[in-house]
Amino acid sequence: MICLGVDLGTSGLKVALLDGDDLIATASRPLRVLRPHVGWSEQDPEDWWNALVACLDELQASEPAALAATAALGLSGQMHGATLLDARGQVLRPCILWNDGRSQAQCAELEARWPALRTVTGNPAMAGFTAPKLLWVREHEPELFERTALVLLPKAYLRWRLTGEAIEEMSDASGTLWLDVGARRWSADALAACGMAMNQMPRLVEGSAPAGEVRGEWVRRWGFARPPLVAGGAGDNAAGAVAVGAVHAGDAFVSLGTSGVLWATTARFAPNPDHAVHAFCHALPDTWHQMGVLLAAASSLTWWAQVTGHDEPALLAEAESAPPSAPCWFAPYLNGERTPHNDATVRGGFAGVDAGTTRADMTRAVLEGVGYALRDARDSLAAAGTKLAEADLIGGGARSALWAQWLADILNLPLHQVAHSELGCALGAARLARMAAGEGLGVARKPQRLRSFEPRPAEAERHGARHAQWRSLYPALKALPPAR
Repeated sequence: MICLGVDLGTSGLKVALLDGDDLIATASRPLRVLRPHVGWSEQDPEDWWNALVACLDELQASEPAALAATAALGLSGQMHGATLLDARGQVLRPCILWNDGRSQAQCAELEARWPALRTVTGNPAMAGFTAPKLLWVREHEPELFERTALVLLPKAYLRWRLTGEAIEEMSDASGTLWLDVGARRWSADALAACGMAMNQMPRLVEGSAPAGEVRGEWVRRWGFARPPLVAGGAGDNAAGAVAVGAVHAGDAFVSLGTSGVLWATTARFAPNPDHAVHAFCHALPDTWHQMGVLLAAASSLTWWAQVTGHDEPALLAEAESAPPSAPCWFAPYLNGERTPHNDATVRGGFAGVDAGTTRADMTRAVLEGVGYALRDARDSLAAAGTKLAEADLIGGGARSALWAQWLADILNLPLHQVAHSELGCALGAARLARMAAGEGLGVARKPQRLRSFEPRPAEAERHGARHAQWRSLYPALKALPPAR
């Protein structure tokens, strides 16, 4: 079956045209992030749509016969973004993104207004989630709040443009703080706490269920033989889970993308909000998951590459020569942090730098700092009763054998590089499209493992001691005044 997988990320949009799991072609376009103030992060939804149109135009030009045979389309997307539409369907303002920290004060307000929030949603209020963003809009942009007729997450906006239907699925909806995650339905009480109503929410479906079909004007533009079915799809991490076959309880992966994720699939709703562990619905029926989340994982290395003027492969090669116990440390809190701190205002930094510190030392510190933050997430999952035996690696950072080995040592966990990791969320979205079109859960099979990294006992012990020291960075950085 030929399907399309659309992955709307933060830094770019990718479309994969696949026959089963076999790649026919891909197209991608970069996206820009707007930062009008310190701690803010926004995108123009029209840029998402223009990127999707450009990608499908490219595929129509390069693979017209295969594109014409497309049976279904799946959507994966960056989570939590608040896309506000008025009664005519016009976007009211730039989308406030997942890594925007402006609504920290509204988080406390929301928990005070609705004491049952953590019990029903399974999560603490975090500035990255959608509900606090709407409270911020209500306070600072009241005219826009009053005109808001519909709130869509980023990939649901693309669905609305493709199909004309306002539909969302469970995994992405879990990150709004408006979903009763155990019951898999919108919570009227959660919406009321934000001064909102049920009619402002899209209809809910499971990620593997049909959720509209492509409208006629787009069928004609891209030459589809028949209108492709559009699947519910998934939030980016749930789509990644489907791509690596993490669909059964106990399955796990580590994602080193713009953000970092330590994922564990669960057979039940298993919240641990006090440790800032995310407890969300999976994109598949009757399945849930836990996540520890970092706001700046591989993007920490990208930032460091921009600062130094050296590309990432060169920095990685240089880092291998750095001594393993250099007294240089890095906290990757470039956008605040989620697990375990739930702190949108803390900022990262280097520590222990002296006149002899080299660029290689600092690069190693960046790689280790992301690893230690993931170890914090591992410990938070363990406190929630989830202990991992092994995990697959996905995301751009996962391509580095050096970083993969260091992570295995730091987490004291076997890690596996897998085939098709470059497709990631787009592959997961396409698999969900196949399910919606009638194929079963069996399409979410595990990929071939290309290389495994076993923790080295001496290195694991050394990193255990260093992690305990590294943890002192957070309270020191927290004590500094926030950036203005």
